[in-house]
Amino acid sequence: MRRVVITGAGTVNALGTDVAATMEAMREGRSGIGPLDLPDADRLTIRIGAQVRGHDPAAHFDRQRIAMLDRYAQFALMAAGQAVAQAGLTFDGALADRSGVILGTSGGGLITQDDSYREVYAHGKNRVHPFVVPRLMNSAAAAQIAMAHNLMGPSFTVSSACASSNHAIAQAVQMIRTGMAPVMLTGGAEAMLCFGGVKAWEGLRVMSNDTCRPFCATRSGMVQGEGAGVFVLEERDHARARGAEILAEIAGVAMTSDAFDIVMPSQRGAERAMARALADAGLDAGDVAYVNAHGTATAANDRIESAAIGRVFGARTDGLMVSSTKSMHGHCIGATGAIELLACIMALRDGVVAPTANFVAPDPECPLDVVPNKARQARVTACLSNAFAFGGMNAVLALRAV
Repeated sequence: MRRVVITGAGTVNALGTDVAATMEAMREGRSGIGPLDLPDADRLTIRIGAQVRGHDPAAHFDRQRIAMLDRYAQFALMAAGQAVAQAGLTFDGALADRSGVILGTSGGGLITQDDSYREVYAHGKNRVHPFVVPRLMNSAAAAQIAMAHNLMGPSFTVSSACASSNHAIAQAVQMIRTGMAPVMLTGGAEAMLCFGGVKAWEGLRVMSNDTCRPFCATRSGMVQGEGAGVFVLEERDHARARGAEILAEIAGVAMTSDAFDIVMPSQRGAERAMARALADAGLDAGDVAYVNAHGTATAANDRIESAAIGRVFGARTDGLMVSSTKSMHGHCIGATGAIELLACIMALRDGVVAPTANFVAPDPECPLDVVPNKARQARVTACLSNAFAFGGMNAVLALRAV
C-alpha cells in the first residue's frame, strides 16, 4: 500500500492568513474570537465569532474573479495557493492529468445565499446576480482550485457537517494509496459568519455568548469561526524522488457512523473511529502522545469525547496530551478539521503542542490533560485528529512524524 505524506500547507483563519502566523498564535495561546462585524449583528443573540478580520478580496483577486467567488471560495483559493507554493509543484502533463482536489465544506457559498435572499425577500428585488448558483454551490471552491492549478484528476466536494474536512482528507489519502492519483489537494473551507448562518446556529442553543472554553467546568458552548485549510498530499516515493520537504505522514484514517441521533454524539462511534485510525496506521495507543480533540465546548461533546478517549487509551491517558484549538480559531464547521491539522503538524515537526485556551477550571467529567492555556514543548512522534459531526458522522486521522 502506498504511503501518503503532506508536502504543502496553507490556511486563512481568525489566527492568521498563513501557516506561520497561525502556528505563532497557537504557540502563544492567542484567541481570534471577538465581536462580530456583519450586517444586522444587533439582531443576533450571539454576537461573537472567530472572523477573518480585514480580508480584502481585491488584494488577492481581480474584479472579474471576485464576481465569481463567495468568501468561502476565496479563502480556499488563498490557502491552496500557499500549499502548492510550499510543495513546489507545477501541474502539467501526466501529473496534471491524474492529480485532483477533494475539499470539505458544510455551508458552501452561504454568504452569497444569505445576501441573495436579503435582496429578494427583504428588498423586494426580482433579480439576483447571474453567478449566484456557481458562487453558492458546495462544489464551487473545489472547482475553482482545480481550474487555478490545472488539476484534471478526481475533483469533488465532501459535505458531512463538522467532519467534512477530515472526510475529504481521508478520501484523498485513499485515492493516493490505491494509485488513482499521485498528488491530491485537500482540506476544507467555510464562511458561515453571516446573519442567517449565525441565526441558524442560535436555534440549536449550543452557542456561547462570551468565549470558547473546551473541557472546562465553566464552558458555555461553541463559538463559530471561518476560514480554510488546504494541504498537498503526495505519494511518499513521489515526494522523495523530487526531494520535497515532508511535513508529516498521514499514516491512518478511519470513518464511522454512530447510526444513533441527528445531533447527540455517541461515545461508541467516537471510540470506533479512533481505534480504527490507530489500527489503520499500525499504531498502538501508547505510540500516541497528542490528540487534537473535536472539543467544541458543548456539554455533551466534551464529556462524551473525554469518555471515548479514556476508553481507547485506557491507563495510557496519564501521559496523553489532549487539546482543542477551537478555543482559539473557533469552530470552523466544514473547515475545522483542516485548520486543526496544522496543530498536529506543529506538534510532530516542531515539538510544540497547542493549548486549550480560555481554560478556567477542570471538569471531573473530562479527566484529561488538556494542555490548559499555555503551549507545551514535547516530543510527539504520532498523534490523532478527531472530527465528530452532527448525524454521527465521524472521521479521525492518524499522523506520524517523518
